[in-house]
Amino acid sequence: MTTARAVPQYCPYCGEDQIRPWGDDPDKDHAQWKCEDCLRVFEVRYKGTTGHD
Repeated sequence: MTTARAVPQYCPYCGEDQIRPWGDDPDKDHAQWKCEDCLRVFEVRYKGTTGHD
């Protein structure tokens, strides 16, 4: 089992792929990302499973 998180491939707002880690500690799981094109900062969060088999 791996604990590494997948890196987002593009900005969910503008669709560009120039994104960088962002925040106070960018080495800590890269919880926040900054788009270099539209300058928005976003997070990718796991919400859970649907419970369906």
